[in-house]
Amino acid sequence: MKLSLEWDRASRVAIPTNTMTLTDLAGVQVGHWTHPDAPTGCTVIVLPEPNVTTVEVRGGAPGTRETDLLAVGMRVEQVQAILLTGGSAFGLAAADGVVTELARQGRGHPTPAGPVPIVPGAVVFDLAIEGEQPKPDAFSGAAAFMAATDDPVAMGRVGAGAGTSAAKWRGFEYLVRTGIGSAAVETPDGHRVGALVVLNPVGDVFTLEGESLTGGDPVPGPPGIRPQPVVNTVLAALVTDAAMSRAELTRLAVRAHDAIGACIRPAHTRFDGDVVFVSAVGLDSGDVDLAAEAAFVATGRAIEAGVRASA
Repeated sequence: MKLSLEWDRASRVAIPTNTMTLTDLAGVQVGHWTHPDAPTGCTVIVLPEPNVTTVEVRGGAPGTRETDLLAVGMRVEQVQAILLTGGSAFGLAAADGVVTELARQGRGHPTPAGPVPIVPGAVVFDLAIEGEQPKPDAFSGAAAFMAATDDPVAMGRVGAGAGTSAAKWRGFEYLVRTGIGSAAVETPDGHRVGALVVLNPVGDVFTLEGESLTGGDPVPGPPGIRPQPVVNTVLAALVTDAAMSRAELTRLAVRAHDAIGACIRPAHTRFDGDVVFVSAVGLDSGDVDLAAEAAFVATGRAIEAGVRASA
């Protein structure tokens, strides 16, 4: 399956015209903030309530916020939003703006002192190797949250994908600009699984069918990573409209990481901070195995879209 994209050349954003995106799941909204003068930004996924959310981290260099809370057995299972951001560890400050705006709306985990918004987040490394570069901050996160909409997800070099790239393991001269991609698929039992991916891997990118999107060899040899450490990362946020427990959602997270392994070669290296969030926002139970396979496909299609929308 090839993705058909309608381009807005001025903003470097592609809108999908014949495929579903994450916002095709009822109640899910996505907002981007892109720095006007620098290749960085942040993206916020706003979730309906009730929901159950979990996470699985497999990269060797993650930058995260509130992920311990999302483990099986933890008391708080519901989150209000998820932040994906550039700026490396500095970019986690963008979550403060999301928390502030949610608090103004009265949303959050109930406490005797009032609602406390729960906003897990993860970062990609898009910092300039030389010179100063602006980084997402609380204002940026608030702006992304306020821009959230249920329109089809804008893809390409926007939001957290504004400064991302791939294929750096072969040397910087092979670097390919990437961005944000999104896709959603339906399961045979009538549910949907959607994915949004921020694509910044050290490895090359392939489709689920094995087509090279960044010029890499399908069977990678020994890496040619430069001596200086360069941090990368693939971030993904998935949502299903089936009701599931946190333990069941981990199966979707595993298959989403499998898709990263199939499409990114090599994946989950010590130079990557690969993180997958998965949320269930439905009230009707669904088949976990069907949803897990849908998570694999949706993640793979989103990865493909992230490259094609950024060309």
